[in-house]
Amino acid sequence: MKLKFLGTGTSQGVPVIGCTCEVCTSGNPKDSRLRSSVMITTDEDKKILIDCGPDFRQQMLTNQEDRIDIALLTHEHNDHVIGLDDMRPLIFKTGKDIPLYCSSRVANEVKNRFPYAFADEKYPGAPAFELHEIENKPFTVLDTEITPVEVIHFKIPVFGYKFKKLAYITDAGFISETEKEKLKNLDVLILNCIRKSDPHPAHFILPDVIKLFEELKPEKLFLTHISHHLGLHDVEDKQLPSGMHLAYDGLEIIF
Repeated sequence: MKLKFLGTGTSQGVPVIGCTCEVCTSGNPKDSRLRSSVMITTDEDKKILIDCGPDFRQQMLTNQEDRIDIALLTHEHNDHVIGLDDMRPLIFKTGKDIPLYCSSRVANEVKNRFPYAFADEKYPGAPAFELHEIENKPFTVLDTEITPVEVIHFKIPVFGYKFKKLAYITDAGFISETEKEKLKNLDVLILNCIRKSDPHPAHFILPDVIKLFEELKPEKLFLTHISHHLGLHDVEDKQLPSGMHLAYDGLEIIF
């Protein structure tokens, strides 16, 4: 299987509008970060999208992706779902509704934000989705077992997702001991890391991630959901403990 980072940035993206810091004005492509999302390609060449934010259209065009078989949603914040309307060309091409897998709370939010996609009589050109409500237990789709990992983002539960010995977690500030059991003995762990210092009420910062790396001991850990406050990619990546890396848009991982 393969995971590709379509975006590794926070809700504002990097560069941030109006910011003139060294990260936002960097000429290094690795310092430009679209909103966080990944594409999983299964061994059977099925496409699983995780999250669909405001940069979805640009991400699909940049990466020359032209189809999605299913989408997994971590939670309902706009930087993770507001791009769903841009799935329309994929829906028109196949003539099929795109299946969305998410918690019941997220499903209700999707219906509220895109009511026209679920109307009994849709206007021409409206998107169409097939909602599947999932709980915090493994499920199988496209011949792939997927294990949700429930984490806390400020005060709301958010799903990360585990495939084989890889787990992808974004927008987390706390992981319970029970859920940590799912994250042991991994080849690859992907965690959000918003900045180097200054505790955040809803996101891990670098010391939190280093502590989890030492506790969970994955073979490799990649940081994502990164803000401009974390620093320049080429500088900060070299200073991370061995086995830890900053992810960047376009990076591919085989697992």
